[in-house]
Formats: sequence, C-alpha cells, structure tokens
Amino acid sequence: MNTLIAVAIAPIGAEDELADQVAEIVKVIRESGLPNRTTSMFTEIEGPWDDVMRVVKEATQVLTDKGIRTEVVLKADIRPGHENTLQSKVDKINDRLGENNA
Repeated sequence: MNTLIAVAIAPIGAEDELADQVAEIVKVIRESGLPNRTTSMFTEIEGPWDDVMRVVKEATQVLTDKGIRTEVVLKADIRPGHENTLQSKVDKINDRLGENNA
C-alpha cells in the first residue's frame, strides 16, 4: 500500500538552533533508500506503509536513543495503486498553473 508522509521530527526543550539534530534525522531518512524530499518544515517520504513507518521510527530514535524528548508531527496520504505521488502531486498542480516544462 503506497504511503506518502510529511514528517517533522524535532527535539523539545533543546537550544535555539536545531540544524545539527535535524541533519542527523534527515541522514537516516536519506539513507533509507525510499524516495524523499526535505523542505524547511517537513521531510516527505514515500513507499510501502511498513517501510515508511520503519524509517520514521529509526529517524526518531536518533534523538530518543540519546534521551532527548522528541516531538513527531506526521501527516499521511495512503493511496493504494498509486506510485511516485511525491512528484506527481506537485506536477498536477504545476500543469494546472501552466508551470511544467514539457
């Protein structure tokens, strides 16, 4: 079952700058082999439900294994029978706006 998620994983009560911790989390996600894209607020991950949830767990453990209280915000779009929704959803909007270069 294809799943596309947007996830934000962050330490709670940490210092002002979180880039070092977030970079460690994103590294785990990127090394998972699943399609992913990081923006300023979320990282999107696409794949089978169990694989995506495994990556979220592993990425969360980057902080929790250090004893850091961690917040996870997750939104999921589960669409059986579809693939590459990470890009195709954006392409559909760009098509309607006349912004895709075909």
